[in-house]
Amino acid sequence: MSHQSELISTDINAYLTQHENKELLRFLTCGNVDDGKSTLIGRLLHDSKMIYEDQLAAVQADSVKSGTTGAGKIDLALLVDGLQAEREQGITIDVAYRYFSTSTRKFIIADTPGHEQYTRNMATGASTCDLAIILIDARYGVQTQTKRHSFIASLLGIKHIIVAINKMDLAGYSEAVFNSIKQDYMAFTQSLDLQDIHFIPMSALDGDNVVNPSENMPWFTGQPMMELLNSIEIMSDRNFTDARLPVQYVNRPNLDFRGFCGTIASGIFNKGDTVTALPSGKKSTIKSIVTYDGELESAFTSMAVTLTLDDEIDVSRGDILVGTTTSTITVADKFNATIVWMADAALTPGRQYTIKLATRSVAGSVAMIHHRIDVNTLEHHDANTLQLNEIGSCAISVTAPVVYDTYKTNKGTGAFIIIDRLTNGTVGAGMITGTVDESLQLPVSSDDRAARFGQIASIVSLTGDAGNALAYQLERKLFDNGHAATVLESQDTALMQAIKNAGLIGLCINSPSELADVVFDCNQNTIDDIYNALKRQKIIF
Repeated sequence: MSHQSELISTDINAYLTQHENKELLRFLTCGNVDDGKSTLIGRLLHDSKMIYEDQLAAVQADSVKSGTTGAGKIDLALLVDGLQAEREQGITIDVAYRYFSTSTRKFIIADTPGHEQYTRNMATGASTCDLAIILIDARYGVQTQTKRHSFIASLLGIKHIIVAINKMDLAGYSEAVFNSIKQDYMAFTQSLDLQDIHFIPMSALDGDNVVNPSENMPWFTGQPMMELLNSIEIMSDRNFTDARLPVQYVNRPNLDFRGFCGTIASGIFNKGDTVTALPSGKKSTIKSIVTYDGELESAFTSMAVTLTLDDEIDVSRGDILVGTTTSTITVADKFNATIVWMADAALTPGRQYTIKLATRSVAGSVAMIHHRIDVNTLEHHDANTLQLNEIGSCAISVTAPVVYDTYKTNKGTGAFIIIDRLTNGTVGAGMITGTVDESLQLPVSSDDRAARFGQIASIVSLTGDAGNALAYQLERKLFDNGHAATVLESQDTALMQAIKNAGLIGLCINSPSELADVVFDCNQNTIDDIYNALKRQKIIF
């Protein structure tokens, strides 16, 4: 529901124009389980008169059967906890988005889960936000999830943090409790890149310091949350220096028009500016900036535009048009990144994935995990894999050069997602931190080869009269399932060792058992028997 302006009844067109031109602030709520995230959003909407009457009536009815606030009280958390599983358990599972506006701003709220199990959901919700509200239960202070979410907010480049110390009514509205928690939080965040932190004591359940100042905490002289959300400065967070346009589509409606469409990731493009198409390096000049509303002289960050150029240079989807400031941009097939892993199956170095960076998708893999980051202590630990919700610093290798900035410089061209090539599901998110020092690259190890091929290098001896026929059938079955195997008709010991050194599975016909890692009698075993036995023995996985 939008802000209740008088223009709605007197001049609807003027109101719509005013509403369209309001600044947009995206923010999320996060923190530990039961810290009151959903209740805060519900209170924010309720006290600012942003709920329709039928919505309020429905929540009042649902509070009787699903509420957690006790008899006679409306459970405002039900405004955002809409899934049946969320209402049954009284927790947030998925990211819920809500929209509202005031006289000065439009807001998109992302209510994210507090459980560690759903950390990936929190990272997804935070990826587009300008501000994070981190809730802390005044009774328990800074918890593990408080630290985890603060670290992820820092990692994702969120520059503004509001620490809402909630449930102050259960802590006697104590100023000493507030100051103690504030001190603990500041001590933890000393090593994080969090520049603008605000603290507010509140009770979301009763509305203290949410929209209106609290009469119960006269010692707090700061702004209530709604005032702070309306006044916090976010425009300076945008990168208006480095002009970047990832090309999403080449528009060719007729012989006389060829435009390059996309959303400007950063910077400002002006008609007549010189631009460079990367990775090709071809240069041209902007002939026109075309939008749905007509041609413009200039366009800036977040605008969807079509650029036409004076020269017929080759530009395709996945290329990036950059302005004259190109000092920070890099074209390479390797880069370092911090990865948040989001899949149940662990991240394994060497395994092939699809890497989607801006509008470009290429095949690639994690060449090396430098270390895993303990989000509770911020310590670095050696790791061979990354499990669900773990965060690590990795080296990424892709099969074709990509164009990128560091994430700290430019979110639009410094962030990427990792896609599983079989399921087409997003399994990880990454933030580029810099280039790879080639001198630090280690030689390919047997573990690297095992991860790439999904197998342990072995010599498999196939004996019996059917060995010759089954060897080639087994080779095909292994190949079709993504493994690397070859039939060896020779029993040369040096050749077998070379095959194993390359990480392959050698299928030998009637070779002596002492030369093989495993032996199968093909007169007694079918192809499926042998294949399943290789899986049981973890030769293939």
